[in-house]
Amino acid sequence: MAKTLKITGVSQILKKDLIPFTRQCASMLNAGMSILSTVATLEDQCGSPNFKKVLGVLRSSIESGEPFSSGLSRFPKIFDDMYVNMVAAGERSGQFAAVLKRLATMMDSAARLSRKVRSALTYPAVILSIAFLIAGGLITFVVPVFTEMFSGFGAQLPAATQMLVNMSDFIRGNWYWLIGGFAIAVVLFKRWHATKAGEYQFDKFKLKLPVFGELTEKVAIARFCRLFAQMLKSGVPILDSMQIVALSIGNKVIEKSILASREGVEQGGTLASSLEGKPCLPILMVRMIAAGEKSGRIDEMLESIADTYDDEVETTLATLTSLMEPFLMVILGVVIGGIAIAMFLPIFKLGTIIN
Repeated sequence: MAKTLKITGVSQILKKDLIPFTRQCASMLNAGMSILSTVATLEDQCGSPNFKKVLGVLRSSIESGEPFSSGLSRFPKIFDDMYVNMVAAGERSGQFAAVLKRLATMMDSAARLSRKVRSALTYPAVILSIAFLIAGGLITFVVPVFTEMFSGFGAQLPAATQMLVNMSDFIRGNWYWLIGGFAIAVVLFKRWHATKAGEYQFDKFKLKLPVFGELTEKVAIARFCRLFAQMLKSGVPILDSMQIVALSIGNKVIEKSILASREGVEQGGTLASSLEGKPCLPILMVRMIAAGEKSGRIDEMLESIADTYDDEVETTLATLTSLMEPFLMVILGVVIGGIAIAMFLPIFKLGTIIN
């Protein structure tokens, strides 16, 4: 096994360079260029210093006689097991360029879906953050001014206003404890989530969330089917494919179900029968896989399932986005409007208070 190497700027490489690199490799190999010439050319024109170092190592490993997949395995943070195994299968089968083209298409599709999900979730997160920042500013800085103004009248404030004043006093008097408690809670959550049990429980919790849980499950199932189909098409054995794909899903609950199904396949069961009854694996997917097994076109059926779930995810996101705007307006009205009404209630009674 090739020695693993560390490289800086991994997240930037994954986002900006990996998909174009894979697509350009496929195109240049299809044009008849050797893998050495391909990597050397891409190294020369690479604009990212970090990725240029990676390509330099890959070129050196090819020049020393190592397979391309062996060079890729030196950078597990950039080229994961799925990527390396598909490339290795392409090298063995002589379908190197075709496999790289499949990889690029698959990663492009996954990145597009991920962008849509992030875009749909970013808007409400930003709006709610701004709303609570404004509310915090009003409670911390504006409410005390009103409190001083009304305190001179010596009259009892309305219940809503008094509650707002009490909240303001508490936040201003204990802000350091609140910030410290929040920081401690974040650190403890990260430590808990870093454990296997914590990660599993949190992924289980995400799947139980209303609307978002169903969306998370559909995204994971679409990813599983698409990755699985591409690995089978590339010639990776089914047991190896299930092992690698399970670890690439991004949800520990579904990962556990797939690994349990793999044991059933290893013991001689069919793929569909092994998947059936496992948590978070929908019956529609299982029945379609069973039909694919009978027809001998399981990879095509898996791609069809992935397309189906991708469409469902896009429909859910569109519906969620359309429903989110009135929901956010209600939240803004309740939070900001409630604070404003509570602050101005005493003004409505100012004449009575003065008398």
